[in-house]
Order: sequence, then structure tokens, then C-alpha cells
Amino acid sequence: MPGKLKVKIVAGRHLPVMDRASDLTDAFVEVKFGNTTFKTDVYHKSLNPQWNSEWFKFEVDDEDLQDEPLQITVLDHDTYSANDAIGKVYIDIDPLLYSEAATVISGWFPIYDTIHGIRGEINVVVKVDLFNDLNRFRQSSCGVKFFCTTSIPKCYRAVLIHGFVEELVVNEDPEYQWIDRIRTPRASNEARQRLISLMSGELQRKIGLKVLEMRGNAVVGYLQCFDLEGESGLVVRAIGTACTLDKLSSPAAFLPACNSPSKEMKESPLVHPPSHGCRSTHNSPIHTATGSRLTQNFSVSVPTLIYTGMGSGSAGKEGGPFKALLRQQTQSALEQREFPFFTLTAFPPGFLVHVGGVVSARSVKLLDRIHNPDEPETRDAWWAEIRQEIKSHAKALGCHAVVGYSESTSICEEVCILSASGTAAVLNPRFLQDGTVEGCVEQRLEENLPAGCGFCHIPYDELNMPFPAHLTYCYNCRKQKVPDVLFTTIDLPMDATVIGKGCLIQARLCRLKKKAQAEANATAISNLLPFMEYEVHTQLMNKLKLKGMNALFGLRIQITVGENMLMGLASATGVYIAALPTPGGIQIAGKTPNDGSYEQHISHMQKKINDTIAKNKELYEINPPEISEEIIGSPIPEPRQRSRLLRSQSESSDEVTELDLSHGKKDAFVLEIDDTDAMEDVHSLLTDVPPPSGFYSCNTEIMPGINNWTSEIQMFTSVRVIRLSSLNLTNQALNKNFNDLCENLLKSLYFKLRSMIPCCLCHVNFTVSLPEDELIQVTVTAVAITFDKNQALQTTKTHVEKSLQRASTDNEELLQFPLELCSDSLPCHPFPPAKAVTVEKASPVGEGNFRNRSAPSCANSTVGVVKMTPLSFIPGAKITKYLGIINMFFIRETTSLREEGGVSGFLHAFIAEVFAMVRAHVAALGGNAVVSYIMKQCVFMENPNKNQAQCLINVSGDAVVFVRESELEAVSSQQPIANCQPAGTGGEVTT
Repeated sequence: MPGKLKVKIVAGRHLPVMDRASDLTDAFVEVKFGNTTFKTDVYHKSLNPQWNSEWFKFEVDDEDLQDEPLQITVLDHDTYSANDAIGKVYIDIDPLLYSEAATVISGWFPIYDTIHGIRGEINVVVKVDLFNDLNRFRQSSCGVKFFCTTSIPKCYRAVLIHGFVEELVVNEDPEYQWIDRIRTPRASNEARQRLISLMSGELQRKIGLKVLEMRGNAVVGYLQCFDLEGESGLVVRAIGTACTLDKLSSPAAFLPACNSPSKEMKESPLVHPPSHGCRSTHNSPIHTATGSRLTQNFSVSVPTLIYTGMGSGSAGKEGGPFKALLRQQTQSALEQREFPFFTLTAFPPGFLVHVGGVVSARSVKLLDRIHNPDEPETRDAWWAEIRQEIKSHAKALGCHAVVGYSESTSICEEVCILSASGTAAVLNPRFLQDGTVEGCVEQRLEENLPAGCGFCHIPYDELNMPFPAHLTYCYNCRKQKVPDVLFTTIDLPMDATVIGKGCLIQARLCRLKKKAQAEANATAISNLLPFMEYEVHTQLMNKLKLKGMNALFGLRIQITVGENMLMGLASATGVYIAALPTPGGIQIAGKTPNDGSYEQHISHMQKKINDTIAKNKELYEINPPEISEEIIGSPIPEPRQRSRLLRSQSESSDEVTELDLSHGKKDAFVLEIDDTDAMEDVHSLLTDVPPPSGFYSCNTEIMPGINNWTSEIQMFTSVRVIRLSSLNLTNQALNKNFNDLCENLLKSLYFKLRSMIPCCLCHVNFTVSLPEDELIQVTVTAVAITFDKNQALQTTKTHVEKSLQRASTDNEELLQFPLELCSDSLPCHPFPPAKAVTVEKASPVGEGNFRNRSAPSCANSTVGVVKMTPLSFIPGAKITKYLGIINMFFIRETTSLREEGGVSGFLHAFIAEVFAMVRAHVAALGGNAVVSYIMKQCVFMENPNKNQAQCLINVSGDAVVFVRESELEAVSSQQPIANCQPAGTGGEVTT
């Protein structure tokens, strides 16, 4: 399909001084697309040039429009020497290539240089004229819409959900090419940025072609990642969910599952879940394959570990025919289609029938140089192995699909850990095929079972379970069996019945390993992985019980590999699901010889645990109704069935020890203390400090139990880097340092956001990396949302000031470290104004820079700073239009690290510049917000001896137009909203 790209260079402003004699600049612009380059005239001696160029026209195929970025280079003209580069702008043309998109990209773009950062702005206008092409052999995918959000976009409805799409492209990394030895750092960085932009466009086009083959028109939950494999090459991969979406005619006509939790949540609070859910994962022995060309010379897959319950309940017979019929009909509906994976974490009503539990797989690979970029079969084969293992785990749980699916890698030297995880589920076949299933079984089930508990019912055969589990009858319908604990990677269903509020639960773990090379290193890592998985799940289970809760949602487990250590970080949101049984608490049992002081110590710890559980239940308002055991109908298992408990990793796997269960509650979760490691685990369990009064936190989009959100939100990003002491490093010392790092980071955020009380930190996303030996980097992105609370605000703030005394003390102590060792993107002042410290508002480019001059303005409306949020919605607002995805990759390098404020100042400035460039691109598309924003990568490297540092950041999100609900009501009463919806604004934006 041929197309015509038209570009006009209007003006520039705030350019840097390039001529020292006149303190001015002789600027001109090169506009390049593909192999064609145009130049503007030189505008002499001005820092604010007015070029007003003619329209530069490029006649290209739509395939090139999708693959190639538009490159705009601003240079300073020199008569007797080479022209000096001022900076570049990369503009993605893809948002202009589908029918509902903006027709023009117009606005002020920051001019970015990889060495100096932002160096002024340039006003550009871009248009695309596209001609229809009915050639079925075409290689473009114009018209396919991409969404980063992991739920159905707000102003669309899902006609059909087709399934999983994936693709990857490989190439050599310019940073490791021979020519890199002779070219400048700027040229090397720009070559890398351009290659990644090309690979990103090609990958998106190939994903779109697969969607068109499925007869879909959109990709939802699009996740694109970069694997920097060093000398082995560069891999760009993406996954998503292919859908057929229809645009809703009215912005007010949203699906129930797609509403932003503002008015809708007040009218219908969180109450019930779709259908099904158990948490447990399948286990298979570790297997090794060597000598295979696809897996290089070494391959180990580590499946997820089993979490055992306290026994198994008796078989229930109610609902059996319905469940069997549902399974049979679902299987027949899916027998002609591939095993579906879905990257969605939130679903339309009725889509999710049952949840089987978390399934995951990991594999350790040795990297080899990419010899032919056109043949990425090796990497494809690796991920095919991982997905096949995930499928087998899900089938063992009686499920036919995986939802909330994600993939990640961790690379160090020539070793790569591939990880994949999701939630095994049974889905409604009506959403997976054209037409409606005749005599749909779900409707008959819904007639027999009340809404709100179906997703908790087990999908697998109770008499043939793949793992030991403690089952009881559902506390809601009392007809089907449910597990005692539920782990999932999805968001809490909107209709789930929860009691009290949720909270963020984290498990942190560090393990030393010996430095080794090649296969020896891969073997050491694969030997450690099963134990790390087990201990991370153990911590999650212990902390969940300590909170008095019985379910985890949004579970994300990250295993990071370094030169001499492995780190594990698991984050989830704990809740109390009404359909699941009440947790029985934690009981400590010891095996050591009788010792009076030791027994007294054990008794003291037991009392502290019991007191902590009681305080947590009061804090999170967990007061479930009392239900007698006779009504539930769950028999007490035999002691031998309950003997598989948490054991230390040093205990032999074939050793079965009977514990004394005669003391404490029969349904208590027993912690066996058999060595010092287990004792330290108990101590660490009790050291987790809850958030200060008035603060709540979760890693899902919505905090369970809070419905009355306000429109005040504040996004923040924080990066902290610490250097460990190389002396006497032990596992215990590493764990303590890692725990302190994460806890102090959270405390500092609470302290700086104290003026927003009462508020909740939602979508808290922790990412840990080990960029160098003995260097730990933690990146946190979240959004603070305020909510109305019945109790007096002044009372809450009084309690908070007391609770934050220790946090402020820790914050001041943290500032005593050298600035290079502690980097936080929030300014480190003991008492900063909370709203001014967040990078989300700290932008080096003023508000006026984001105005779209070419767009008509609405009456009585102004454009403010483009809002950014990791949520898929904006509280108190309606999203009226999606303008396309923002997927940007930036590199920043410095040779004057200390002069720029050390690591803290360097990272702070770079992240602020990234925010400014994202906002500028969104405003140029005509948007006023970015939703589903995520910083997918933040790779920091430094050389303190040479005063050098480099950072790579990859961000993405959905550019949207939103209108405040109050403004929407006012406009609708005066004139149709369509008359006041220009390309660049959707009403007044308040921050």
C-alpha cells in the first residue's frame, strides 16, 4: 500500500549556544526517512530560529511507514569545519496509520542528545496520506490498534478474544561492533537508538500481521521487551492478546468491567468474582538437555514449586454434572484452536469461569552470538519450550488456558534466565469463538450458584489432584470445593466478595553463588533456582498468614542474576476472599533438645506472632462472619496428611518427620524451627513494618476494600542504587541489606507523600537489577490516589506524624551516605513539599511546550501538563479516545558524573527528561494523558574511576484523550461532546 509522508519544520526555541564568539547558533534541520534526506535553510545567529520550511514529501510503502521512525536532526552550521550536532528527535509514524487515529502530529518536541540531554525544542508538523491496498500478500499491518493496557480499553467492547500473539527479532548490538572502537560515544548511542527503533517498528508490524491472520483488529496487553545480550546480540520481543474490538458510540456507554473506579465503584462496590480460583502449581523434575543446537550446549528448565496445604478434604458431589458438562463443552470449543495464552489481567464479565492457580517455568540458557539476524529460531525455540511447560502445568490443574501471562529475562555475562508465569484458568468459550455456544453451561451454572464465588471453585478433579491440598466447601455457596489459599497473577475480579482491605505483600531473597564461567556458571544458577523458588513462596505464604488473609492477586516473581549472587523479589496484593476458609494462623514447632531458655524464646515469638496477626486483622478490618464447621462440612484431615510443612532447605527431601500437632489450633500453619536459618526466617517475618496510618499500598490497579476514590492522583518513579561492602558477605547480610533497601525506599515515599493522606499507593511495581558486581539497583513506579475517609482527616494526620518519625529519621540517616551510593529520583530533602518532589511533575519543559498549535481549541478549555499514570484509567474522568501506544527507548551517557550531582542527580535529570519527551509526543498526537505507563527497563552502569555513567530507559504507555466527569456532564448539557473534542485537548486538565 503506497503512502505519502509529509513533514514541515516550523520553528525552534531555546537552542544551546554553539558559537562562542556570538553566543548564538546557526541552526538547520535534516529530515530523514528511510534513505531519503531533506534539509532546511540555515537560520543564522539565533537561538529561536523560524524556518517555516516547505512540505518535505516522502513517497514510501506502508511497510516502511511501520518499520522506520522519522528522524529529525538539528545541527549547527560551520563554514570551515564539520557541522556540530545539537540533538535528534525520533517520531513514530504508526499512530497515524489506522482509521480512528489522529490525522496529524503537530507540536513542540524536545531536542535530545545522548550526551547533553534536552537541548531546546523544535516545532514539527507531520501528515500521512495512505492509499487503500487490497493485496492479500502485503507485508504491512496498517489498521491494527495496539494497547498497553491489560484490560479491554475503556471506550471499546470486546467482540471476540482470539488468543496469544508473539514475535521476536534479533540483530547485532552496535555497542559491540568493531566500528564502535573508532566512533564517538554519541555516534554509538545514536546507532543503538536507531536500530532499536527499527526493530521495534518491524516487531510491531509482524505482530499486526498475525492479528490480521486471526481476523482481529487489535492487540491488548501489548508488552515489548529488549534483551541486551552483550556480544551475543540484541533481541526485541513482544507478546499480546489478539482481539476484535468495537468502538462504543457514546463515551458514557462503558462495559461494567471497563469502568474507571470513580462513580461506578461508588454505585457498585467490589463484591464478587467471575468464576474459579485456586492457587497451586504443578511440579515436575528438573530435566537437562545437552548438545542440542536449539538450546545451545546447556539447558535446564525449573518448573514452579508445589505449595502444599494441610491435607485434603473429602470429595464433594454437588455440582459435579454441571462442572463435567462445562469442561466437556469448553474442550470441544477449543479443540480446533491452539492452547490460549492471554496477557490480560482484567476481563469482561463472564469471561473467567475458574482459576486453577499460578503456573510458572524457568530455564537457564547459554548465550551464543547471533550469526544470522534473519533466523531467530534459536530464541524462538527457547520460548517455545517454556510455553510448552506452562501448558503442561495448566493441563495438570484441569485448565485449558493461561491468563495474566508474562515473560521476562535476566542476563549476566553469557548466562540468561528465561522466566514465564501466568494463572491457569477455565474460560467461557463464548468469548473465544464466533457466535454463542448453544445451551451454554455457564448460564445453567449461574442459575444454581450465586455470583461472587465461582472463580474460587477448583477446576481439577478432587480425587485425582496433582498436588496435596486442603479443600473445604465454599463459604459462600457451600456447594463446591475451594482451596485454603489462592495465588494468582491477575487483578482481583470486579465482582469478587472481599472482607476488609488489601495490602502489599513482598518476599525478598538473596543468595550468594561462586563466580564461574560458561556451563559451570549455568549449572550453579540452575542448582540454586529451585531452592530460591521454594523460599520465596514460603515467605509469601508466611506473610499472607501473618496478615490474616487468604489470597494473593497480581503476583509477580522476579529472579535476577548477577556475577556473584541471585536475587528474588516477589510482590502481590493480599486480600481476604469471603469464599475461602479463614486462615488458621501460624504455629511454631521446634525439634531441638529441651532447653528452658529456648522454649521461653519460642513462646515469646509465638506470642508476638499471635499479637501481630490480631493487629493486622484490626488494621485491615478483617472481620469474617463466624461459620460453624458443621455447616462448611469440611472434615479435619488426618495428622499424616498434614505433615508436609515448611522445612528448611537443609532438610532432606525424603525425610518425613511427624510434628506434634496436639498444641494450638488444628488448622494452624506450622513453622518448623530446626536450625538458625529457620529462626532468622521467623525474625524477618516479624520485622515487616506496616504502612503508616492513612497509607495503604497494593500492586494491583485497585485497592480491595476502598471505593470512594477522588480525582487527585500523583505518579512517581524512584530509582535507588547501593554498593555492597565486599567484606564478609553472607546470605544473611545480603538479605538484611536488601530488606533495608526496600523498606527504606517505601518509608521515604510515605514520608514525601504525607500531605496526600489518606491515600493509597496503587500499581506499585518493584524492579531489581544487578548491573555490576556488588551493585544493587531497585526501581519503583507507582501512583498515589487519595480517597475520602469517614474519620476526621486531622486525627489521621496526627497519627501519621508520629508514625513517620522513624521514617524521617531513617531518611536523614540515609542522606549521610555518599550521594553516589544512594540514588533516588525524588529529591532527597528531609522535609520537602510532597507534591513538588515527584518526578511526574518535575519537567524541564514548561507547560506551554505541550500546546498543540494546530488543533482547534474548545471553548473555555486549556491544555495543562499531560498526565501520566500506570493505571488503565484516570479516577473521576472518562477516556474518550485512544491515540496509539507510546514506546520509546532512550540512552544517556555522561563523562562528568560528579559534576552532574553524582548518580542521584544524573538519574533524576534523565528520568525527568524522559517524562518531558513522553509528554511532548502525547501532546503532539492531540492527547492529554498517558495511561498504562510502565518503565520496562532502567539499566544503569557506572565507572566511578573515570567519572563516567550510562543509563538506558525503555518506557511505554497508551496516549489518550480524557474528559473530567464534571466537565462531561456540563458539556453534555450544553452541546455534544463531539463538538468540543479537538485533536489536542479534552477539556481542562488539573494536576
